[in-house]
Amino acid sequence: MTNSAPPHTGIIEGFFGRSWRWDQRRQLADFMVREGFDFYLYAPKSDRHLRSRWREHWSNSDWQQLLQLRQHFRDRGVAFGLGLSPLDLCDTTGRADSAALETKIGRLNQLQPDWLGLFFDDMRGDIPHLAQRQAELAHCAATQSSAPHIVLCPTYYSDDPVLDKVFGARPDHYLEDLGRQLDPSIHLFWTGPKVCSDNYPDEHLQQITQKLERRPFIWDNYPVNDGAVKSQHLYLHPPTAERGLRRENIAGIAVNPMNQFSLSLPALSGLHSALKGETEAPLETTLKRLYPAGLAQQLAANADLFAHEGLGQLSEDQRELLLQAYQPFAHHGAGREVIDWLNGEYAFDPACLTE
Repeated sequence: MTNSAPPHTGIIEGFFGRSWRWDQRRQLADFMVREGFDFYLYAPKSDRHLRSRWREHWSNSDWQQLLQLRQHFRDRGVAFGLGLSPLDLCDTTGRADSAALETKIGRLNQLQPDWLGLFFDDMRGDIPHLAQRQAELAHCAATQSSAPHIVLCPTYYSDDPVLDKVFGARPDHYLEDLGRQLDPSIHLFWTGPKVCSDNYPDEHLQQITQKLERRPFIWDNYPVNDGAVKSQHLYLHPPTAERGLRRENIAGIAVNPMNQFSLSLPALSGLHSALKGETEAPLETTLKRLYPAGLAQQLAANADLFAHEGLGQLSEDQRELLLQAYQPFAHHGAGREVIDWLNGEYAFDPACLTE
């Protein structure tokens, strides 16, 4: 718990709904080099071969894309990993299930990942001996995996009572039991006081460090916008030091971006300044660094509207005026994403939660 190594800083593609394209993921690697990120986790909720169909192998075309993506990140010196969600394993203990996990890890080893995530979020948690079972599975995965870094996402990854409402009441002393039984080399994800936390008080993180018996590895749900409410918004503003997320309190941070790849870049670009407690550059300055001047100016003018009012609060006249304003930038990724968002093409689909 006293390890003073600088925290890992990365990006996790871990959202529901419309996923990024393969070429956008490759573009992300170049962006991460420029911005100083050190790892990427491929874990889109839409990839069933990491979730509901995790026992199955990818199609040959998708597997080739993954191999190429892994090589692309390696060539740029950015660590690469995947997040596996074997959601049905926590309430079973059969040898066949353990063998299936070992087989899947063996497949993932062919990608030579630097990171392996084992994710137990989005599942029922009112299961006997939950912490013990998850620790056993994590140790099995760690033994089989060639990845030097392992991170586990607990079922209850925040103090937020919404998790108990959705997934059942958390077992007594769940975090303490998991932290005690889990090998100290394995990281534990934590989203803060809330599932989508606005701030990370020192006292809160210190208490969680005691419970987990290790510094938490933050899964930061800003600027992600994949939920029923948040999909109505676009979050362009970089995070600020006022969020209170300090380097010495965490083992690392993985930022979960928006469904809109190009529009996620401004918020992602501000992470390191926020961790250092530095004042972030004005939004328009950041936007002009990332986009053509005209598009940057238009986005700066609308950023507060997109973040605070959102799509549902726009009148039809407002929406039409915005569509006209962004039409000249339709050839640019960010401009096209705004247009698609205004046209409802990123609307939340409850069916995505069952994939």
